[in-house]
Amino acid sequence: MALGVVMVDIEGRSLNDEDRQLLAHPQVGGVILFTRNFESLAQLQQLVLSIRECKPNIIIAVDHEGGRVQRFREGFSRIPAMQSFLASFRRDAESTLEEVRQIGWLMASELLACDIDISFAPVLDVDENNCKIIANRSFSPRPDEVVVLAGAFIRGMHEAGMAVTGKHYPGHGSVTGDSHLVQPVDHRPLAQIQHHDLIPFTQLIDQLDALMPAHIVFPEVDHLPVGFSSKWLQEKLRQQLQFDGVIFSDDLSMAGAESAGDFTARAELALAAGCDMVLVCNDRAAALQVVEHLAKQSVLPNKRISRMRMRKRVHWDDLRRDARWQQVVSLLPIEAMV
Repeated sequence: MALGVVMVDIEGRSLNDEDRQLLAHPQVGGVILFTRNFESLAQLQQLVLSIRECKPNIIIAVDHEGGRVQRFREGFSRIPAMQSFLASFRRDAESTLEEVRQIGWLMASELLACDIDISFAPVLDVDENNCKIIANRSFSPRPDEVVVLAGAFIRGMHEAGMAVTGKHYPGHGSVTGDSHLVQPVDHRPLAQIQHHDLIPFTQLIDQLDALMPAHIVFPEVDHLPVGFSSKWLQEKLRQQLQFDGVIFSDDLSMAGAESAGDFTARAELALAAGCDMVLVCNDRAAALQVVEHLAKQSVLPNKRISRMRMRKRVHWDDLRRDARWQQVVSLLPIEAMV
């Protein structure tokens, strides 16, 4: 079933009347949850149930990568930062890749057990500590290692039944600026990007269900940030790389998106460039403005988006009894265990 093209957020730990009205809007096809929406496992499950009552097939998403980017904590396994696997991978690649696969399965399984469709993961950026907003969210500062480690994580997510989203295309690790706060600009020629940052995306493209472009300007390619650029999304991603998955915009409220104009202009430009769904977060007035504007423009639902719905799930209590879950949790560091 086709879904509306806007992903929104909600303010609290339960829905209010305005939330329900917004989620029911035909242009809304997704909702993203944040730490502020979480208090406990039981509360989260009730919140998700309330969201499904508004729109049963809506895509429910969260940023739950691990490390410092994990929105739900109490009651959930603490997923390590991805770069924490790098040292052991260089000592013993085979056993580490198995561990990474199991961690990908664990992260996805716990979210699916709460009826949450996707975590926006994995990060495919190549970085060590150049970009503070990425840093140890990246698997490695070497593209070849990112490919192998992220590939294992993806296999685990898919085994759990979760669609994967690679981010931040074509790579956020080589700029120092945080696109939440500034407009990063990367002046490198395309050839240099292709032989470094783009490698994980090109090598893993057939395993990715979705991509999220970066709010970065690469002036040697286009004057527009990637998420608003048809050169990056249509020419290079759809045509050259033959990618037919979902393209999510990054949050249109970020500073890196401001150059595209007001929120309605940002949404229009992102969709025209090739995004299937646009995220409008942490600004309810902007979200309302965007959905009403797109409704007036008669923007049609998007058939690709429904591919991100979960493929399978188990009840939370059954997951906790599952031998695989118990084994994987036992392998986590003590401070990371539920």
